[in-house]
Order: sequence, then structure tokens, then C-alpha cells
Amino acid sequence: MRPSLAVLPAVLVALAACGRRHQAPPDARSGGSATVFDTTRDAFGQASSWLSEPHRRTFFVGNSFFNSSWLQAPASVTDRDGLGPLFNARSCSGCHFKDGRGRPPEPGSPLVSMLLRISLPGSGPHGAPLAEPTYGDQIQGSALPGIPPEADVVVDYQELPGTFPDGEHYSLRKPSYRLEHLGYGPASEPLLTSPRVAPALIGLGLLEAVPERALAELADPDDRNRDGISGRQNLVPDAKTGALVVGRFGWKAEQPSVVQQCAAALLGDMGLTSSLFSSENHTAREDACRDTPSGGSPEVSDAILAALGLYARSLAVPARRELDRPGVLLGETLFDKLGCARCHVPTLRTAPLPDLPELPPEAIHPYSDLLLHDLGEGLSDHRPTYAAAGSEWRTAPLWGLGLSSQVNGHSLLMHDGRARGTLEAVLWHGGEALAARNAFVALGRADREALLAFLGSL
Repeated sequence: MRPSLAVLPAVLVALAACGRRHQAPPDARSGGSATVFDTTRDAFGQASSWLSEPHRRTFFVGNSFFNSSWLQAPASVTDRDGLGPLFNARSCSGCHFKDGRGRPPEPGSPLVSMLLRISLPGSGPHGAPLAEPTYGDQIQGSALPGIPPEADVVVDYQELPGTFPDGEHYSLRKPSYRLEHLGYGPASEPLLTSPRVAPALIGLGLLEAVPERALAELADPDDRNRDGISGRQNLVPDAKTGALVVGRFGWKAEQPSVVQQCAAALLGDMGLTSSLFSSENHTAREDACRDTPSGGSPEVSDAILAALGLYARSLAVPARRELDRPGVLLGETLFDKLGCARCHVPTLRTAPLPDLPELPPEAIHPYSDLLLHDLGEGLSDHRPTYAAAGSEWRTAPLWGLGLSSQVNGHSLLMHDGRARGTLEAVLWHGGEALAARNAFVALGRADREALLAFLGSL
């Protein structure tokens, strides 16, 4: 397969980026040898330099399928049909624009690059969320012609004002979500909901290459060292084998691998089946979906799924910037002193993967331990996901944080985009992070700005 003409500009940009890499101090190379020195809007869309030539060709095939819209079946382009009947987006890039971060909608606008998970109270096998009988486990706000969408998701915000000890004011916005125009009748009550923005895709293959034993060594579920931090691993089903394995991807670490994460998104977000998830994403109660034509069985072949997975695993990480700026240096010291680095671990080490033998073992700097941490009631979605409680979230990697506004045109952070920048994101931390959050609040304005400058350098 070859990339279509429509994606050739992106391919040429990626190829050009390979030629403008250069040497820099080691601590600037957040992704090790998979670091790129690009601060443009394309900073998140570059291929890692260590890719072998066969894998580099597959990367561009994956790029093509990632950016192209899927079509209603039957279509003349049989490799790209099977969309729906219910869906949230027509392409992967519809949520991960420029391979970056999604955002919540403005009040009164539809969801575009985020989704709403739903479930009933309780849990299923291995702690899996209990699907709602009519609407399943995710609301799809779009549908093929003649088929009712599931619902409109509406967000409202409440402002929560506060003041630092030095008199500077701030305000946090607390979101609430509701469903309107339900297409298939009322949903069960009480209904648990969890909004999720699309995360940036950089460095996923590097995170997958961190050995499981390294994550186990970082975990401290019983807080034996009494530092107030109790990182835990999520145990989730491997879709191919059914065995419980360690999760490390997704906001709740609910997926064990990049390929399985891709397959789950293809099904949930676009209604596309694969060998990992072969059942359609609509329920038996959604009668209008029952007889829609299929794009094949499965609709996404193993070859296309592998290409998409290879693409997502191979996206490089932008280098850090302004490393010698005094405020950034002070902020880095404060980040460690306040305890932020206990969860946002600066350095992990990779090991070769069987199907990516060219990936070198080396130090990377994602600022994450990939573990679950209790972030308090203020961030809880009250919706358990396997071993993850409602208030537990996987530590979000911070690499690329300072380029989000350049790539995606906004600085909205956290799992639901409630934080309007790094300041609000820090202030939303509770639970295990409450001591670090309170220590940040107690800082003077210059020190607060230094820590935020450090985060902007990542």
C-alpha cells in the first residue's frame, strides 16, 4: 500500500524534519534518540530517527490511514470503508489533530475531539465498567444518514474563585456534563460518566518499551515508605489472549499496548471492527443500526491495524527548550523539592521490543511513572475502570507540554480539558498530590512562575 496524494505533504514534512535534526545537550533530548528539534505546528508529527527502512515505509502507510476519513460501506475504496453506523469522528486525526491534544467543546457546542465514557454503578469481570444496556460504554454523537445519533453531550462550567496567600487571584472551572436529544430512549439512572479529551500521541512506543519490572519497582500501593504517594498498576485484559496484563495507556491506564489502544479507538470512536474487537459498537436496543452494511469482517485488516500501531508507536518527542534560562532552572529545582517528581518521574529507561528491535535501550524523560494515583475527590469521575478507582488517574506524561498551544492552538489540560493552562492544572491536584499542590500555593509569585516556566520548557 502507498500513501494517497492527500497525505504526501505531511510525508514530505516528516522527511524534511529528518534532515534538520542536530546534536544538543543530553538533557534536551526528552525522547533520547527519538527526539526532534522542531517547534512548529508539526512538532508532534515526526518519525523517530531509529526506525528501520521497512518500518519507515510502514510509518507513512500508517500516516495515510491516520489522516484519511473512513467512508460508509460499501465504497469504492474498500480499504477505508465501514464507518459507523455510530461514531464520534471520521478519522483518527479528527480527534488527534496534528497528533496532538483534543479539547472540550465550548458550552452549547458538540464534542469534536473528546468523548464521554458511560457505565452503570458496579463492575463486571476483572473490574470492567458495566455497560449501559442501551448506549453501551461510550456516547457516539454522530451517525450515518438515516440513523439517529445516540445523544448530544452538553458541558457547563462553574467558576471556583480562589486567592494565593500573596493576594493574587485565580479561578478554576468545574465542568458538569449532561445528555440531550437521546436517540434511543432514556438512559439508565444513575448513569456514571467520564469525559476524556484525546491525548497527544508523541513517544508512545518509548513508553511501551519501558520494562514492566521498572514500573513495578516504582509502584508502592501500600505506601511502605510513608511519603504519601501510592502508585499502583492497573491490571487489564489483553484482547488477544484474555489474560490480565499491566495497563499503561489511556487516562486510566486501561489499555496494555499501543495497538490495542488503536483498535479500541477504531471501534469506539469510528465504529470500525478489527480482529481484536470484532463486535459492532452498537447495542441490540439500537434497532436502526442493525442492518447497516458492513465494511468487511473485520473492517480494519490486521495489516492496516499494524500500520496504524507502528505509526503511533514511532512518533518522536520534541526536545526541551530554554534549558539554561534561570527561571526554568529554578522551576526544575522546585518541581523536585515540592514532590511533583514523585509521580511525574523525570527519567525512565527503555528496552528493545521484539517487533521493534531497532529501538535502542536508553534514557527517556517523559515525566511519568505510568501508574495510577489518587488525585482526590475534585477530579473523581466516580467510575471504576478495572483496578482504577474513580479518583485514580494514570500520571500524564509531561513531555511536549510547552508546545501544545503551538500544535493545537490551545493550552487546555487534564483528562477533560478543564484546566486553562498549567497553573490551573496544578491547582486541581488533590489526594496523593495535595501536599505538593499546597506547597505550590504557598510559594511566592516569582517561584510559582518559575515552576510554570519549567513546565513550559518540556
